[in-house]
Amino acid sequence: MLEQLYESMDSPVTMIIISVAVMLLAGFLLTRITKRLKLPNVTAYIVAGILIGPFGLRLVPQTVIEGTEFLADIALAFIAFSTGEFFKLDAIRKNGVRVVLITLAEALTATLAVFVLTYFVLGLNLAFSVVLAALASATAPASTMMTIRQTGAKGDFVDTLLQVVALDDVVGLLAYSIAVSMAVASMSGGSFSVGAVLKPMGINLAIMLLGSGFGVIMKFTAGSKKRSTDNRLIIVIALLFAFCGICAAFDVSPLLGCMTMGMVYINITDDDKLFKQVNYFSPPILLLFFVRSGMSFDLEALVSASGSVGSTPLLVIGVLYFFVRILGKYGGAYLGCLWAGKPAKVRNYLGLALVPQAGIAIGLAALGARTLGGEAGDALQTIILASSVLYELIGPACAKLSLYLSGAYSNKIEELVEVERTAPDGTEKTQLELLIERINRIQEQMPAREIDENEQAFTNAAEEHYEALMRPRNIRWRRR
Repeated sequence: MLEQLYESMDSPVTMIIISVAVMLLAGFLLTRITKRLKLPNVTAYIVAGILIGPFGLRLVPQTVIEGTEFLADIALAFIAFSTGEFFKLDAIRKNGVRVVLITLAEALTATLAVFVLTYFVLGLNLAFSVVLAALASATAPASTMMTIRQTGAKGDFVDTLLQVVALDDVVGLLAYSIAVSMAVASMSGGSFSVGAVLKPMGINLAIMLLGSGFGVIMKFTAGSKKRSTDNRLIIVIALLFAFCGICAAFDVSPLLGCMTMGMVYINITDDDKLFKQVNYFSPPILLLFFVRSGMSFDLEALVSASGSVGSTPLLVIGVLYFFVRILGKYGGAYLGCLWAGKPAKVRNYLGLALVPQAGIAIGLAALGARTLGGEAGDALQTIILASSVLYELIGPACAKLSLYLSGAYSNKIEELVEVERTAPDGTEKTQLELLIERINRIQEQMPAREIDENEQAFTNAAEEHYEALMRPRNIRWRRR
Protein backbone atom coordinates (compact mmCIF):
# COMPACT_ATOMS: atom_id res chain seq x y z
CA MET A 1 0.00 0.00 0.00
CA LEU A 2 1.00 3.63 -0.39
CA GLU A 3 0.24 4.52 3.24
CA GLN A 4 3.84 3.88 4.37
CA LEU A 5 5.11 5.95 1.44
CA TYR A 6 2.84 8.85 2.34
CA GLU A 7 3.87 8.68 6.01
CA SER A 8 7.53 8.87 5.04
CA MET A 9 7.02 12.03 2.99
CA ASP A 10 8.08 15.30 4.54
CA SER A 11 6.46 17.43 1.85
CA PRO A 12 2.63 17.53 1.66
CA VAL A 13 2.98 18.81 -1.92
CA THR A 14 4.50 15.48 -2.99
CA MET A 15 1.67 13.58 -1.33
CA ILE A 16 -0.97 15.68 -3.09
CA ILE A 17 0.68 15.37 -6.52
CA ILE A 18 1.01 11.59 -6.24
CA SER A 19 -2.59 11.30 -4.99
CA VAL A 20 -3.93 13.32 -7.93
CA ALA A 21 -1.90 11.15 -10.33
CA VAL A 22 -3.33 7.99 -8.73
CA MET A 23 -6.87 9.36 -9.03
CA LEU A 24 -6.43 10.28 -12.71
CA LEU A 25 -4.80 6.96 -13.62
CA ALA A 26 -7.35 4.88 -11.70
CA GLY A 27 -10.25 6.67 -13.38
CA PHE A 28 -8.70 6.26 -16.82
CA LEU A 29 -7.81 2.56 -16.38
CA LEU A 30 -11.32 1.68 -15.20
CA THR A 31 -12.78 3.27 -18.35
CA ARG A 32 -10.89 0.65 -20.38
CA ILE A 33 -13.11 -1.96 -18.73
CA THR A 34 -16.41 -0.06 -18.79
CA LYS A 35 -15.86 0.84 -22.44
CA ARG A 36 -15.90 -2.86 -23.34
CA LEU A 37 -19.08 -3.27 -21.28
CA LYS A 38 -20.71 -0.31 -23.11
CA LEU A 39 -21.04 1.64 -19.83
CA PRO A 40 -20.56 5.40 -19.40
CA ASN A 41 -17.32 6.80 -18.00
CA VAL A 42 -19.03 8.10 -14.86
CA THR A 43 -19.52 4.52 -13.69
CA ALA A 44 -15.80 3.84 -14.10
CA TYR A 45 -14.85 6.97 -12.15
CA ILE A 46 -17.12 6.13 -9.20
CA VAL A 47 -15.94 2.50 -9.04
CA ALA A 48 -12.31 3.66 -9.30
CA GLY A 49 -12.85 5.97 -6.33
CA ILE A 50 -14.39 3.15 -4.29
CA LEU A 51 -11.43 0.85 -5.10
CA ILE A 52 -8.67 3.32 -4.21
CA GLY A 53 -10.50 5.00 -1.35
CA PRO A 54 -10.52 4.35 2.42
CA PHE A 55 -12.98 1.46 2.03
CA GLY A 56 -10.84 -0.18 -0.67
CA LEU A 57 -7.08 -0.22 -1.29
CA ARG A 58 -6.45 3.07 0.58
CA LEU A 59 -4.20 4.47 -2.13
CA VAL A 60 -5.19 8.06 -1.32
CA PRO A 61 -4.84 9.42 2.24
CA GLN A 62 -7.84 10.79 4.08
CA THR A 63 -6.24 14.24 4.36
CA VAL A 64 -6.23 14.59 0.56
CA ILE A 65 -9.87 13.49 0.32
CA GLU A 66 -10.89 16.08 2.92
CA GLY A 67 -8.70 18.75 1.33
CA THR A 68 -10.28 18.38 -2.12
CA GLU A 69 -13.83 19.17 -1.00
CA PHE A 70 -13.72 22.25 -3.23
CA LEU A 71 -13.83 19.96 -6.32
CA ALA A 72 -17.60 19.65 -5.89
CA ASP A 73 -18.11 23.40 -6.34
CA ILE A 74 -15.73 23.61 -9.32
CA ALA A 75 -17.14 20.56 -11.11
CA LEU A 76 -20.73 21.66 -10.59
CA ALA A 77 -19.87 25.14 -11.84
CA PHE A 78 -18.79 23.61 -15.16
CA ILE A 79 -21.85 21.31 -15.29
CA ALA A 80 -24.30 24.10 -14.45
CA PHE A 81 -22.68 26.54 -16.90
CA SER A 82 -22.97 23.94 -19.69
CA THR A 83 -26.61 23.33 -18.75
CA GLY A 84 -27.34 27.00 -19.38
CA GLU A 85 -26.55 26.47 -23.08
CA PHE A 86 -29.77 24.46 -23.49
CA PHE A 87 -31.91 27.23 -22.02
CA LYS A 88 -32.28 29.20 -25.26
CA LEU A 89 -35.42 31.30 -25.21
CA ASP A 90 -36.11 30.82 -28.92
CA ALA A 91 -35.85 27.03 -28.52
CA ILE A 92 -38.29 27.11 -25.59
CA ARG A 93 -40.76 29.16 -27.62
CA LYS A 94 -40.34 26.81 -30.56
CA ASN A 95 -40.91 23.66 -28.51
CA GLY A 96 -43.89 25.23 -26.82
CA VAL A 97 -45.23 24.38 -23.40
CA ARG A 98 -45.69 20.67 -24.16
CA VAL A 99 -42.06 19.69 -23.55
CA VAL A 100 -41.94 21.88 -20.44
CA LEU A 101 -45.12 20.18 -19.19
CA ILE A 102 -43.68 16.68 -19.75
CA THR A 103 -40.40 17.61 -18.04
CA LEU A 104 -42.12 19.10 -15.00
CA ALA A 105 -44.44 16.08 -14.75
CA GLU A 106 -41.71 13.40 -14.85
CA ALA A 107 -39.27 15.31 -12.60
CA LEU A 108 -41.74 16.45 -9.94
CA THR A 109 -43.63 13.12 -9.84
CA ALA A 110 -40.36 11.33 -9.04
CA THR A 111 -39.64 13.96 -6.37
CA LEU A 112 -43.10 13.62 -4.83
CA ALA A 113 -42.94 9.82 -4.84
CA VAL A 114 -39.58 9.74 -3.03
CA PHE A 115 -40.73 12.38 -0.51
CA VAL A 116 -43.87 10.40 0.35
CA LEU A 117 -41.71 7.28 0.78
CA THR A 118 -39.07 8.86 3.01
CA TYR A 119 -41.12 11.31 5.10
CA PHE A 120 -44.53 9.66 5.44
CA VAL A 121 -43.79 5.92 4.99
CA LEU A 122 -40.30 5.59 6.53
CA GLY A 123 -40.73 8.50 8.95
CA LEU A 124 -37.35 10.15 8.21
CA ASN A 125 -36.68 13.76 9.19
CA LEU A 126 -37.89 16.57 6.91
CA ALA A 127 -34.47 17.95 5.94
CA PHE A 128 -33.14 14.59 4.74
CA SER A 129 -36.43 13.73 2.99
CA VAL A 130 -36.77 16.92 0.96
CA VAL A 131 -33.13 16.92 -0.22
CA LEU A 132 -33.17 13.23 -1.25
CA ALA A 133 -36.55 13.77 -2.96
CA ALA A 134 -35.21 16.75 -4.92
CA LEU A 135 -32.22 14.71 -6.12
CA ALA A 136 -34.63 12.13 -7.55
CA SER A 137 -35.70 14.61 -10.24
CA ALA A 138 -32.28 14.76 -11.95
CA THR A 139 -31.51 12.56 -14.97
CA ALA A 140 -28.20 11.73 -16.65
CA PRO A 141 -28.69 12.19 -20.41
CA ALA A 142 -25.27 10.82 -21.44
CA SER A 143 -26.31 7.15 -21.52
CA THR A 144 -29.51 7.89 -23.41
CA MET A 145 -27.82 10.12 -26.00
CA MET A 146 -25.05 7.54 -26.50
CA THR A 147 -27.69 4.87 -27.20
CA ILE A 148 -29.49 7.16 -29.68
CA ARG A 149 -26.24 7.66 -31.62
CA GLN A 150 -25.46 3.93 -31.62
CA THR A 151 -28.89 2.89 -32.89
CA GLY A 152 -29.45 5.79 -35.29
CA ALA A 153 -32.94 6.25 -33.83
CA LYS A 154 -35.08 9.15 -35.03
CA GLY A 155 -38.65 10.43 -35.03
CA ASP A 156 -41.05 12.13 -32.63
CA PHE A 157 -40.04 9.89 -29.71
CA VAL A 158 -36.35 10.82 -30.05
CA ASP A 159 -37.12 14.52 -30.53
CA THR A 160 -39.29 14.57 -27.39
CA LEU A 161 -36.71 12.63 -25.39
CA LEU A 162 -33.84 14.97 -26.32
CA GLN A 163 -35.87 18.05 -25.45
CA VAL A 164 -36.93 16.59 -22.09
CA VAL A 165 -33.42 15.60 -20.99
CA ALA A 166 -32.13 19.04 -22.01
CA LEU A 167 -34.58 20.73 -19.61
CA ASP A 168 -34.47 18.05 -16.92
CA ASP A 169 -31.27 19.26 -15.25
CA VAL A 170 -32.69 22.79 -15.09
CA VAL A 171 -35.72 21.50 -13.19
CA GLY A 172 -33.40 19.43 -10.98
CA LEU A 173 -31.32 22.49 -10.07
CA LEU A 174 -34.42 24.50 -9.20
CA ALA A 175 -35.92 21.65 -7.16
CA TYR A 176 -32.66 21.19 -5.26
CA SER A 177 -32.39 24.91 -4.46
CA ILE A 178 -35.92 24.97 -3.05
CA ALA A 179 -35.30 21.74 -1.11
CA VAL A 180 -32.09 23.04 0.46
CA SER A 181 -33.92 26.20 1.50
CA MET A 182 -36.56 24.09 3.23
CA ALA A 183 -33.91 21.85 4.80
CA VAL A 184 -31.98 24.80 6.23
CA ALA A 185 -35.20 26.28 7.59
CA SER A 186 -36.22 23.00 9.24
CA MET A 187 -32.77 22.52 10.83
CA SER A 188 -32.64 26.07 12.23
CA GLY A 189 -34.45 24.93 15.36
CA GLY A 190 -37.06 27.65 15.18
CA SER A 191 -40.62 27.38 14.07
CA PHE A 192 -41.12 26.42 10.45
CA SER A 193 -42.49 29.50 8.69
CA VAL A 194 -42.91 30.82 5.18
CA GLY A 195 -40.35 33.52 5.89
CA ALA A 196 -37.73 30.94 6.84
CA VAL A 197 -38.17 29.37 3.41
CA LEU A 198 -38.44 32.61 1.43
CA LYS A 199 -35.24 34.08 2.87
CA PRO A 200 -32.82 31.49 1.37
CA MET A 201 -34.87 31.49 -1.83
CA GLY A 202 -34.37 35.26 -2.01
CA ILE A 203 -30.63 34.71 -1.60
CA ASN A 204 -30.72 32.26 -4.53
CA LEU A 205 -32.57 34.87 -6.59
CA ALA A 206 -29.83 37.39 -5.80
CA ILE A 207 -27.21 34.80 -6.86
CA MET A 208 -29.06 34.34 -10.17
CA LEU A 209 -29.02 38.10 -10.73
CA LEU A 210 -25.29 38.12 -9.97
CA GLY A 211 -24.84 35.23 -12.42
CA SER A 212 -26.67 37.26 -15.05
CA GLY A 213 -24.22 40.09 -14.48
CA PHE A 214 -21.31 37.69 -14.88
CA GLY A 215 -22.89 36.46 -18.13
CA VAL A 216 -22.94 40.03 -19.46
CA ILE A 217 -19.33 40.52 -18.39
CA MET A 218 -18.44 37.29 -20.17
CA LYS A 219 -20.08 38.61 -23.33
CA PHE A 220 -17.87 41.72 -23.40
CA THR A 221 -14.68 39.85 -22.44
CA ALA A 222 -14.74 36.25 -23.67
CA GLY A 223 -17.38 36.93 -26.33
CA SER A 224 -15.30 39.52 -28.16
CA LYS A 225 -14.07 38.43 -31.59
CA LYS A 226 -10.85 40.31 -30.95
CA ARG A 227 -9.92 37.77 -28.28
CA SER A 228 -7.88 34.73 -29.22
CA THR A 229 -9.59 31.42 -28.51
CA ASP A 230 -7.15 30.43 -25.77
CA ASN A 231 -7.69 33.76 -23.97
CA ARG A 232 -11.47 33.28 -24.23
CA LEU A 233 -11.15 29.97 -22.43
CA ILE A 234 -8.91 31.51 -19.75
CA ILE A 235 -11.44 34.31 -19.12
CA VAL A 236 -14.38 31.90 -18.83
CA ILE A 237 -12.56 29.69 -16.32
CA ALA A 238 -11.46 32.75 -14.34
CA LEU A 239 -15.05 34.04 -14.18
CA LEU A 240 -16.42 30.63 -13.11
CA PHE A 241 -13.77 30.30 -10.39
CA ALA A 242 -14.39 33.85 -9.21
CA PHE A 243 -18.14 33.26 -9.06
CA CYS A 244 -17.62 30.04 -7.06
CA GLY A 245 -15.36 31.95 -4.67
CA ILE A 246 -17.98 34.63 -4.08
CA CYS A 247 -20.65 31.99 -3.44
CA ALA A 248 -18.34 30.08 -1.08
CA ALA A 249 -17.67 33.29 0.88
CA PHE A 250 -21.41 33.60 1.57
CA ASP A 251 -21.91 29.82 1.93
CA VAL A 252 -24.33 29.72 -1.02
CA SER A 253 -24.54 27.11 -3.79
CA PRO A 254 -23.15 28.41 -7.12
CA LEU A 255 -25.39 26.16 -9.21
CA LEU A 256 -28.23 28.46 -10.20
CA GLY A 257 -25.86 31.38 -10.69
CA CYS A 258 -23.56 29.44 -13.03
CA MET A 259 -26.55 28.11 -14.95
CA THR A 260 -27.90 31.65 -15.29
CA MET A 261 -24.46 32.82 -16.43
CA GLY A 262 -24.48 30.26 -19.26
CA MET A 263 -28.11 31.02 -20.13
CA VAL A 264 -27.52 34.77 -20.37
CA TYR A 265 -24.34 34.32 -22.42
CA ILE A 266 -25.89 31.98 -25.02
CA ASN A 267 -28.98 34.17 -25.42
CA ILE A 268 -27.11 37.45 -25.96
CA THR A 269 -24.28 36.03 -28.11
CA ASP A 270 -25.57 32.76 -29.66
CA ASP A 271 -21.95 31.59 -29.33
CA ASP A 272 -22.10 27.83 -28.75
CA LYS A 273 -18.44 27.34 -29.74
CA LEU A 274 -17.28 28.60 -26.35
CA PHE A 275 -19.38 25.94 -24.59
CA LYS A 276 -17.80 23.24 -26.76
CA GLN A 277 -14.32 24.41 -25.80
CA VAL A 278 -15.23 24.44 -22.10
CA ASN A 279 -16.78 20.96 -22.37
CA TYR A 280 -13.60 19.61 -23.95
CA PHE A 281 -11.46 21.23 -21.23
CA SER A 282 -13.49 19.97 -18.24
CA PRO A 283 -13.13 16.11 -18.37
CA PRO A 284 -10.06 15.91 -16.09
CA ILE A 285 -11.78 18.11 -13.49
CA LEU A 286 -14.97 16.04 -13.67
CA LEU A 287 -12.94 12.83 -13.45
CA LEU A 288 -11.25 14.00 -10.24
CA PHE A 289 -14.61 15.01 -8.79
CA PHE A 290 -16.34 11.70 -9.53
CA VAL A 291 -13.35 9.66 -8.33
CA ARG A 292 -13.34 11.69 -5.12
CA SER A 293 -17.07 11.06 -4.78
CA GLY A 294 -16.39 7.34 -5.05
CA MET A 295 -13.75 7.64 -2.32
CA SER A 296 -16.38 9.26 -0.08
CA PHE A 297 -18.68 6.27 -0.61
CA ASP A 298 -19.21 4.58 2.77
CA LEU A 299 -19.67 0.94 1.77
CA GLU A 300 -19.63 -0.31 5.36
CA ALA A 301 -22.46 2.02 6.37
CA LEU A 302 -24.56 0.83 3.45
CA VAL A 303 -24.36 -2.88 4.28
CA SER A 304 -23.82 -2.85 8.04
CA ALA A 305 -26.61 -3.02 10.58
CA SER A 306 -25.40 0.19 12.26
CA GLY A 307 -25.71 2.28 9.11
CA SER A 308 -29.10 3.97 9.26
CA VAL A 309 -31.06 7.22 9.13
CA GLY A 310 -33.14 7.33 12.25
CA SER A 311 -34.26 3.75 12.80
CA THR A 312 -34.32 2.77 9.11
CA PRO A 313 -31.30 0.84 7.73
CA LEU A 314 -29.43 2.62 4.97
CA LEU A 315 -29.68 -0.38 2.66
CA VAL A 316 -33.49 -0.37 2.93
CA ILE A 317 -33.64 3.35 2.11
CA GLY A 318 -31.31 2.88 -0.87
CA VAL A 319 -33.22 -0.06 -2.35
CA LEU A 320 -36.61 1.62 -1.94
CA TYR A 321 -35.27 4.89 -3.37
CA PHE A 322 -33.91 3.01 -6.40
CA PHE A 323 -37.27 1.47 -7.33
CA VAL A 324 -39.60 4.30 -6.26
CA ARG A 325 -37.66 6.83 -8.35
CA ILE A 326 -38.02 4.61 -11.44
CA LEU A 327 -41.77 4.32 -10.85
CA GLY A 328 -42.04 8.08 -10.33
CA LYS A 329 -40.12 8.84 -13.53
CA TYR A 330 -42.18 6.41 -15.58
CA GLY A 331 -45.53 7.48 -14.15
CA GLY A 332 -44.73 11.19 -14.44
CA ALA A 333 -43.54 10.84 -18.04
CA TYR A 334 -46.72 8.92 -18.90
CA LEU A 335 -49.00 11.55 -17.36
CA GLY A 336 -47.04 14.41 -18.91
CA CYS A 337 -47.25 12.88 -22.38
CA LEU A 338 -50.95 12.18 -21.85
CA TRP A 339 -51.63 15.83 -20.93
CA ALA A 340 -49.45 17.01 -23.84
CA GLY A 341 -51.39 14.86 -26.32
CA LYS A 342 -48.45 12.65 -27.32
CA PRO A 343 -49.17 9.35 -29.12
CA ALA A 344 -49.23 6.03 -27.23
CA LYS A 345 -45.76 4.91 -28.34
CA VAL A 346 -44.24 8.05 -26.84
CA ARG A 347 -46.13 8.09 -23.53
CA ASN A 348 -45.78 4.33 -22.94
CA TYR A 349 -41.99 4.18 -23.22
CA LEU A 350 -40.55 7.66 -22.58
CA GLY A 351 -40.13 6.96 -18.86
CA LEU A 352 -37.82 4.00 -19.55
CA ALA A 353 -35.30 6.31 -21.20
CA LEU A 354 -35.20 8.62 -18.14
CA VAL A 355 -33.87 6.01 -15.69
CA PRO A 356 -30.10 6.90 -15.65
CA GLN A 357 -28.91 9.18 -12.87
CA ALA A 358 -25.32 10.37 -12.31
CA GLY A 359 -23.49 13.60 -13.14
CA ILE A 360 -25.39 16.47 -11.63
CA ALA A 361 -27.17 14.30 -9.02
CA ILE A 362 -23.81 13.22 -7.56
CA GLY A 363 -22.64 16.82 -7.48
CA LEU A 364 -25.82 17.98 -5.80
CA ALA A 365 -25.51 15.13 -3.30
CA ALA A 366 -22.03 16.37 -2.36
CA LEU A 367 -23.41 19.85 -1.70
CA GLY A 368 -26.45 18.41 0.08
CA ALA A 369 -24.20 16.32 2.31
CA ARG A 370 -22.33 19.47 3.28
CA THR A 371 -25.64 21.21 4.12
CA LEU A 372 -27.07 18.35 6.18
CA GLY A 373 -23.73 17.47 7.78
CA GLY A 374 -22.95 14.53 10.06
CA GLU A 375 -24.37 11.04 9.51
CA ALA A 376 -27.35 12.33 7.53
CA GLY A 377 -25.03 14.00 5.00
CA ASP A 378 -22.87 10.89 4.64
CA ALA A 379 -25.99 8.74 4.24
CA LEU A 380 -27.36 11.03 1.52
CA GLN A 381 -24.15 10.84 -0.51
CA THR A 382 -23.84 7.08 -0.03
CA ILE A 383 -27.40 6.43 -1.26
CA ILE A 384 -27.00 8.61 -4.35
CA LEU A 385 -23.61 7.11 -5.26
CA ALA A 386 -24.78 3.51 -4.85
CA SER A 387 -28.00 4.07 -6.79
CA SER A 388 -26.17 6.03 -9.52
CA VAL A 389 -23.90 3.07 -10.21
CA LEU A 390 -26.93 0.81 -10.53
CA TYR A 391 -28.83 3.33 -12.67
CA GLU A 392 -25.86 3.65 -15.03
CA LEU A 393 -25.63 -0.14 -15.30
CA ILE A 394 -29.25 -0.61 -16.36
CA GLY A 395 -29.75 2.81 -17.99
CA PRO A 396 -28.37 2.03 -21.48
CA ALA A 397 -30.42 -1.18 -21.66
CA CYS A 398 -33.60 0.64 -20.64
CA ALA A 399 -32.93 3.42 -23.16
CA LYS A 400 -32.34 0.94 -25.98
CA LEU A 401 -35.49 -1.00 -25.04
CA SER A 402 -37.57 2.20 -25.05
CA LEU A 403 -36.23 3.21 -28.48
CA TYR A 404 -36.98 -0.24 -29.89
CA LEU A 405 -40.48 -0.56 -28.39
CA SER A 406 -41.40 2.95 -29.54
CA GLY A 407 -40.37 2.13 -33.10
CA ALA A 408 -37.64 4.79 -33.16
CA TYR A 409 -35.29 2.24 -34.71
CA SER A 410 -35.44 -1.30 -36.06
CA ASN A 411 -33.02 -4.18 -36.55
CA LYS A 412 -34.90 -5.42 -39.62
CA ILE A 413 -33.26 -4.25 -42.84
CA GLU A 414 -36.56 -4.12 -44.69
CA GLU A 415 -37.83 -1.53 -42.19
CA LEU A 416 -34.75 0.68 -42.36
CA VAL A 417 -35.22 1.95 -45.92
CA GLU A 418 -38.05 1.94 -48.44
CA VAL A 419 -37.38 0.54 -51.93
CA GLU A 420 -39.59 -0.09 -54.95
CA ARG A 421 -40.55 -3.75 -55.24
CA THR A 422 -41.06 -3.54 -59.00
CA ALA A 423 -38.56 -2.67 -61.73
CA PRO A 424 -39.22 0.17 -64.25
CA ASP A 425 -40.46 -2.42 -66.75
CA GLY A 426 -43.09 -3.67 -64.31
CA THR A 427 -41.45 -6.97 -63.33
CA GLU A 428 -41.17 -8.03 -59.69
CA LYS A 429 -37.67 -7.69 -58.18
CA THR A 430 -36.13 -10.77 -56.60
CA GLN A 431 -35.32 -10.90 -52.89
CA LEU A 432 -31.60 -10.67 -53.73
CA GLU A 433 -32.16 -7.55 -55.85
CA LEU A 434 -34.19 -5.94 -53.06
CA LEU A 435 -31.47 -6.77 -50.52
CA ILE A 436 -28.72 -5.26 -52.70
CA GLU A 437 -30.76 -2.11 -53.30
CA ARG A 438 -31.46 -1.69 -49.55
CA ILE A 439 -27.77 -2.10 -48.71
CA ASN A 440 -26.84 0.52 -51.32
CA ARG A 441 -29.47 2.93 -49.94
CA ILE A 442 -28.17 2.46 -46.38
CA GLN A 443 -24.59 3.12 -47.51
CA GLU A 444 -25.71 6.33 -49.25
CA GLN A 445 -27.50 7.53 -46.09
CA MET A 446 -24.59 6.77 -43.74
CA PRO A 447 -22.92 10.05 -42.70
CA ALA A 448 -19.20 10.51 -43.00
CA ARG A 449 -17.23 9.97 -39.81
CA GLU A 450 -17.45 13.16 -37.78
CA ILE A 451 -15.03 14.46 -35.16
CA ASP A 452 -16.61 15.29 -31.82
CA GLU A 453 -17.75 18.93 -31.83
CA ASN A 454 -16.09 19.67 -28.49
CA GLU A 455 -12.80 18.16 -29.70
CA GLN A 456 -13.01 20.07 -32.98
CA ALA A 457 -13.58 23.39 -31.19
CA PHE A 458 -10.61 22.77 -28.91
CA THR A 459 -8.43 21.66 -31.84
CA ASN A 460 -9.31 24.80 -33.80
CA ALA A 461 -8.38 26.90 -30.78
CA ALA A 462 -5.01 25.14 -30.50
CA GLU A 463 -4.31 25.64 -34.22
CA GLU A 464 -5.17 29.35 -34.05
CA HIS A 465 -2.92 29.74 -31.00
CA TYR A 466 -0.05 27.99 -32.83
CA GLU A 467 -0.52 30.19 -35.90
CA ALA A 468 -0.43 33.32 -33.72
CA LEU A 469 2.84 32.16 -32.15
CA MET A 470 4.44 31.36 -35.51
CA ARG A 471 3.37 34.60 -37.25
CA PRO A 472 6.19 36.80 -35.80
CA ARG A 473 8.77 34.18 -36.78
CA ASN A 474 7.49 34.11 -40.37
CA ILE A 475 7.72 37.92 -40.55
CA ARG A 476 11.32 37.89 -39.32
CA TRP A 477 12.20 35.16 -41.85
CA ARG A 478 10.75 37.21 -44.73
CA ARG A 479 12.74 40.32 -43.67
CA ARG A 480 15.90 38.30 -43.96
